[in-house]
Amino acid sequence: SYTTDAKSREGNKKTLENLYSLSVDITKIRRLKEWVLLQDVAYVKEIAGILQEMGADETTVANIIERCPEAILHTPEEIKSQRALWQLVCQNEKQLIKLIEQFPESFFTTEYQQNQKANILFFQELGLKNNIITRFLTSAPNIFYNPVEKNKNVIETLQRNYLNLGGSEANKKIWILKLLSQNPFILLNTSTAIQDNLEFLRKNDFTDQEVLQLLSKLKGFIFQLNSTTMQKSMLFSKNIFKCSDQELKQLVLKCPALLYYSVPILEERLKGLLKEGISIAQIRETPMVLELTTQIVQYRIKKLSALGYDIKSGNLESLNGTKKDFEVTYGKIQSKKERPIFNPVAPLHIED
Repeated sequence: SYTTDAKSREGNKKTLENLYSLSVDITKIRRLKEWVLLQDVAYVKEIAGILQEMGADETTVANIIERCPEAILHTPEEIKSQRALWQLVCQNEKQLIKLIEQFPESFFTTEYQQNQKANILFFQELGLKNNIITRFLTSAPNIFYNPVEKNKNVIETLQRNYLNLGGSEANKKIWILKLLSQNPFILLNTSTAIQDNLEFLRKNDFTDQEVLQLLSKLKGFIFQLNSTTMQKSMLFSKNIFKCSDQELKQLVLKCPALLYYSVPILEERLKGLLKEGISIAQIRETPMVLELTTQIVQYRIKKLSALGYDIKSGNLESLNGTKKDFEVTYGKIQSKKERPIFNPVAPLHIED
């Protein structure tokens, strides 16, 4: 609430004084969220006190408030409850304060405490390790705002489909835990969306085993798509590579990015590759290269060219993979180039 009476100005003045006493950079707050400084009530000293109790020094407290000014608008009771909640999964307060400093917005969202607690306990019961749950709390906090019944429903739908697709009862739990740890955002989908996407794959003649294979390869991202975008991407690939439905299916299994990326992204990446002198035939042979951004492709081609490796005449395998994979490939090509050619049967010329 924005108020301009004399009492509120006095209150604002008090907030500013308290922030100055903590060495907080007020200009940062003015630039970021000035409205916080205009509020009638703020709990600057109290929130700073709770953070200090957890082991935060003056610099850390100032850093947290500068990054998330609305922290000072929460009551001490709310923050104490949030602290107790996060302690359910944090090893100690040292780890907790480190997480708060890195992800203050996640910690200071206190409106969903009941849902957060119910979901934390549900994830623990499900078998997710505490370090995975803390990762979810910081990088995917939205999933804790859902009522726990909604998250349970999505997980039950996924497990049911896993079994229907031929997955084993023994592996069901491992499969869901792996899927969740790779992509917790699947919990933001509805059970209907999940069902629709699986139905789309079946209609496109993917066998149950192939659908399972795609789910594992796509790390659950398939559930964030919809049948319209998948259909468009597949049609685009079919036209570009001039292939039959069966051949297209094999390409998608080899490179699920053909299903996952939208047409504009695939188009842009394709143009980038063609610009480098790479042919459609080469891309069709190694479609996984479309998983890489144009910038990454250009950088890798440049590095390989410096070693005298001509990407236009070879296959594209050397471009593929993660940064680590590429470094290994690059290292092998480099050492092969530097290794002297030695003929074991050639006569040795030894000076007398």
